[in-house]
Amino acid sequence: MGPQQRRFRSRRPACVAAAVVSCAILAAGPAPAAVDPPGPAPTATAATPGAPGAPEPFPAFGAYLDYGPRGVARMAQLSDWLDGAELRVGHTYLPGDLWSNIEGAHGFLDVWAEWRTRQADRMFVLNVPMLERNEEGVDDDEVRELLRRGAAGQYDHHFRTLAERLVALGARDTVLVLGWEMNGITYTHRCGPDPAAWKAYWNRIVTAMRAVPGQAFRFDFTPSRGRDAVPWTECYPGDDTVDIIGMDSYDQPRGMSFDEQVTEPYGLKDHVEFARAHGKPVSYPEWGLFRNGDNAEYMKRMLAWMDEHKPLYNTLTDYCPHGVWSCDDNPGAAEVYRSVLSGRTDGPQRPPTEPGTAPSPTPTAPDTAEPPADCSPFGLGVWAEHWFGGRLCTRLNWFSRTR
Repeated sequence: MGPQQRRFRSRRPACVAAAVVSCAILAAGPAPAAVDPPGPAPTATAATPGAPGAPEPFPAFGAYLDYGPRGVARMAQLSDWLDGAELRVGHTYLPGDLWSNIEGAHGFLDVWAEWRTRQADRMFVLNVPMLERNEEGVDDDEVRELLRRGAAGQYDHHFRTLAERLVALGARDTVLVLGWEMNGITYTHRCGPDPAAWKAYWNRIVTAMRAVPGQAFRFDFTPSRGRDAVPWTECYPGDDTVDIIGMDSYDQPRGMSFDEQVTEPYGLKDHVEFARAHGKPVSYPEWGLFRNGDNAEYMKRMLAWMDEHKPLYNTLTDYCPHGVWSCDDNPGAAEVYRSVLSGRTDGPQRPPTEPGTAPSPTPTAPDTAEPPADCSPFGLGVWAEHWFGGRLCTRLNWFSRTR
């Protein structure tokens, strides 16, 4: 995403501070239903979606719906809106504020790993920042130095820790979107200040994570569509450490047609051709509406593009202004999305419904109950409360003991 094309960042947990609060309770209404601990990782003989030799259903899809437990709960609601369509892809982001969160701080990944292990054909996609302070506007000189430290191995241990946690949770085949949109200027993990160091650092991270026993990770190299600040091909770290070549592709800039999105330099056509030349599948971890409003034509063309080019997976960014189910601003695009994907399972695509037959999106609003009377709320800020699913508080009588 270029400097004139930045989108809202509210989906990404960039500023979540790790907090361990004793005797804290959630006060935002009913919590998601308790689930059993995640089972063991799939065995080596289990079919992994998109793996060589695995049966190929229609391209797996899902949506980014929230980065915490609420995101998992909303997947079932979106499936209901799509007449039972099978959302096989769960997608979230690690916070990029602190190394402890990039390591997958305890409690953050558990609910996603549990969702992944419930069904063998599910896919868990996790965006992983390469550096802390990832959205804090770190200048190019410091980014260059940080990338060189990473290339020298200074940060390997953080990624080993993340890999060990994912394996222990049973999510050993997670798709890792590492250092996404590196061709832009938004993130500290951008490539432009030193492409050679960036590539060497990527390779070190992949090597460190692949060395963890039991892992079966796949690494997704995902630039934003177009040239942006630097051609994304200059950042490609090599076929040995890249398993998937993705692209984040939103309907922008203003006035650009879908045909232009296909044919622009480093656009959709160049993406699939580059991946084909390197023998890699493609993916679309982020896509959706943006600068051109409720653009039903974009939605129709993008869905047709993905049906034609068979990405390993795609996940729509489903909040305003990008989404359809949880954004009432885009009824025309929502109708197209629903008519194309409603009822999809591993069988053939069902024919689109006639225009005007799809109801408007009706997502369930989160509960906003006040804390109980005997509970003093913490002022942790909106990001922490969003991650925990509500306000946290400590019981005023927590020193008392009952037997």
